[in-house]
Amino acid sequence: MVRFDVAILMAALLGAFAPSSAAGAPSVVHQASARDGQKDFDWETGTWTTRVKVRRNPLSGAAPDWAEYEGTSVVKPLLNDRANLVELSVGGPRGKIEGASLRLFNPKARQWSLNYASVSGGVLTAPVFGGFDERGRGLFYGQDTLDGRTILVRFVITQVSAREARFEQAYSTKGGQSWEPNWIAVDTRR
Repeated sequence: MVRFDVAILMAALLGAFAPSSAAGAPSVVHQASARDGQKDFDWETGTWTTRVKVRRNPLSGAAPDWAEYEGTSVVKPLLNDRANLVELSVGGPRGKIEGASLRLFNPKARQWSLNYASVSGGVLTAPVFGGFDERGRGLFYGQDTLDGRTILVRFVITQVSAREARFEQAYSTKGGQSWEPNWIAVDTRR
């Protein structure tokens, strides 16, 4: 089981992904007993119709300004299922979003890193780290900046059914005590 709380998140953000060697010290990584997590994204391989809502004014305090897009996501396994690549191409009245998410599995930590780059920006965003819990819900956390301030990022992946998945990204400026969604995507298998 992979479980995260704010204390674990903060330790992870400080680079403490390896279990402590000190006697009696708690481990930062909660390892799965029956599985290692490497196959957690296998269900997603293939082509999906993607509907995305993006908050254009995150953490502004203003009323939400959502933009909607539709297109495709193509998920391809890499490196003998120890990584995968998601190619995203969606469009709408407010333009296009094109990019790729490289997901890498760390067998030592038994967790994934999700690394996104947009075609328009050409650089990887700060990664989020995590894995799937016993219910099959993916929980990933990281740290980034928005308009010059440090924020926490939470990314949740839910496999609704064999034909549908939901992705939600949220930001927090309050140490993870509250979250504001800024990216909601629903994928339907083609």
